[in-house]
Amino acid sequence: MSENEIYMQRCLQLAACGLGTTSPNPMVGALLVCDGKIIGEGFHVQSGSPHAEVNAINSVKDPDLLTKSTLYVSLEPCSHYGKTPPCAKLIIDKKIPKVVVACLDPNPQVSGRGINMLREAGVEVVTGVLEQEARTLNKRFICYQENHRPYIILKWAQSLDGFIDKNDEHPVRLSDDRNLLEVHKMRAVEDAILVGKNTALKDNPSLTARLYAGKNPIRLLIDRRLQVPQTTHLYDGDVPTIVFCERKGDSSKVEYVELDFSKNTTQQILEYLYKINVQSLIVEGGCETLQRFIDAELWDEARIEYAPVVLCIGISAPKIDLKSAEIEQVGTSKVVHLLKNKKYFSK
Repeated sequence: MSENEIYMQRCLQLAACGLGTTSPNPMVGALLVCDGKIIGEGFHVQSGSPHAEVNAINSVKDPDLLTKSTLYVSLEPCSHYGKTPPCAKLIIDKKIPKVVVACLDPNPQVSGRGINMLREAGVEVVTGVLEQEARTLNKRFICYQENHRPYIILKWAQSLDGFIDKNDEHPVRLSDDRNLLEVHKMRAVEDAILVGKNTALKDNPSLTARLYAGKNPIRLLIDRRLQVPQTTHLYDGDVPTIVFCERKGDSSKVEYVELDFSKNTTQQILEYLYKINVQSLIVEGGCETLQRFIDAELWDEARIEYAPVVLCIGISAPKIDLKSAEIEQVGTSKVVHLLKNKKYFSK
């Protein structure tokens, strides 16, 4: 591993500290090196707060060292005014002579402009250091910018014989405590979580991250005719909740969004989520909702838990191609992980 890669590896470690708190911004880490020593570090903590480059520069005890330092940053420095001033201008103003960048920012407002601004000011810029690893880290942000939709994670638990539930009115718990904790950890990281009407009626889920420290995802419910009672957890007002329906209801505790159910509702939902800056989505609905995303090839990851249970009869699990699956033991269950599109991931 080269010297540049060693320092960039540290940038990526710093950037990952912002997992679950920076959306809709990307996770970014930065550090400054002078004469072979790290003299400053920083990462982007949350949207609206100072960027990683600002935090790294402000952490340097002797500002005179900046004029002979190299700045390492995991994502191209911004070149536009948003909630904070452009980092490229700050780098120029501080007379930092060299910048090493992992990957370009796919945001059209930046997308090479930050690099060009630096080079035009005489700053030496090196790009592409651990680029694929940096894209992996920011897979949500990159998918959102490039595909104009959230990064989509499918999640379900099923019995060994291929059922997600029984046919009666009583839900079957397939996840053990360890897997339940893993699911809540996932919810604390992602922006939103979606279920359909049938899951809401049978399971009455809270869809919160109550077992793990972090934020709750925005709750999304597909309920065309508003058949889910307002006495369920999804209407408790504790977490921002959006109900996708044909006609708006009268609850003040949720936001109603009308869809045209004669057309592609999945695409309409994704377009709406893109509009409101939702960058990642867990689809945790029943078989019908999940299969709709699978058939439309609108997914990026899948987490399938195979519980050590045999139901013999019930509601069949979604059908998905498992040939590229990775399997691990989590608690008492085998968990299958699928990645649909390798371009966001390390080789």
